[in-house]
Amino acid sequence: QVQLVESGGGLVQAGGSLRLSCAASGRTFNIYNVGWFRQAPGKEREFVAAIRGSTGRTYYADSVKGRFTISRDIPKNIVYLQLNTLKPEDTAVYYCAADRTLREPSPRAQEYDYWGQGTQVTVSS
Repeated sequence: QVQLVESGGGLVQAGGSLRLSCAASGRTFNIYNVGWFRQAPGKEREFVAAIRGSTGRTYYADSVKGRFTISRDIPKNIVYLQLNTLKPEDTAVYYCAADRTLREPSPRAQEYDYWGQGTQVTVSS
């Protein structure tokens, strides 16, 4: 069983930065793929970024490429999402999720087995 806890959300002005953390208990992130998703009010949950457990290769949605960076600290069992040059449209609840398979990370939320409770990111204009 894996438990995920996100932190680091908050209120920031457009153009600002935040760093989100996803801490895991149980199996380690050098085995599982980890993805970040976000959900804005009235919208579906959407893929933001992922990191492959076996290789550390990273994947990004086009909307965040060049602004967000996913990384991991394996000894600490934490995955980070650095959010730079934030825009009001980035406002959402951000979730981390873990996929216990060894395949390439999927952008589909239903492919992930474990989810955190989410952390709110609000970007003011």
